Amino acid sequence: MSDHEIPWGMQIAVRYDKVHPPRRIDVVEAAARAVVALLASPRAAPGGDWHDAVERWRNGRIRKLVRRARGRRWEEVQELPGATVTQAGPAGWGRAAARAFVPGPVRPLPPALAKTQVEGTHFPHGDELPPPPAAITDAVVREAGAIEGIELTSASTSSHALVTIEVTPLEEMTSGKLCAQAAHAAQLAWQSPAMPSTTRAAWAAQDYRVRVVFPTPDAWAAAARPVSVMDAGFTELDGPAETARAVW
Repeated sequence: MSDHEIPWGMQIAVRYDKVHPPRRIDVVEAAARAVVALLASPRAAPGGDWHDAVERWRNGRIRKLVRRARGRRWEEVQELPGATVTQAGPAGWGRAAARAFVPGPVRPLPPALAKTQVEGTHFPHGDELPPPPAAITDAVVREAGAIEGIELTSASTSSHALVTIEVTPLEEMTSGKLCAQAAHAAQLAWQSPAMPSTTRAAWAAQDYRVRVVFPTPDAWAAAARPVSVMDAGFTELDGPAETARAVW
């Protein structure tokens, strides 16, 4: 595939809250939904003000870059063109939030995005409490039994989602990398000619809810899905590797 002289990418910001963190899986699902919400927007359709940028990005190598932002940084990036999705997790966990931005050159970035961080984006899995910063420790000390209110599970709560994204059990990925791979699977599902128009319309009515699952190695090896994501190996992973699939 051809590429632009200055690479283009779709930036995705995920909200990061050390005091009340969301689970990794909820952040991943929110990021995937935000990407589809942007691409499905009338503003990205022919005649819309996002259309030319989206098409130029699609005509090169499809890059997605996941960044984390908190507090004022998160509020600042809301001013940039894009689509935000928020998603609740189980009891006691923070609300996940992700914003996908209209694609553009990877440099220079708008100042608000340039202030956000890319490296080392990690969120707790949810099946155990994260190592608490002092603010959480103090809250637990003040409120006896506070920990009992947190449901410990790493499983998706999106049980009725029409689209399921399967993540490879053969690779280790940071939360940011996982967001990018799941978002790419969701994009390919939305674009797939194999998806019936009735399913696509029903998915839109769900605000593009997805369910992310982690199959066993045996189940992964046995499955064949209409959408498969092959990562080129430029970041984190060594060499081309299948990272995610989508099925509906």
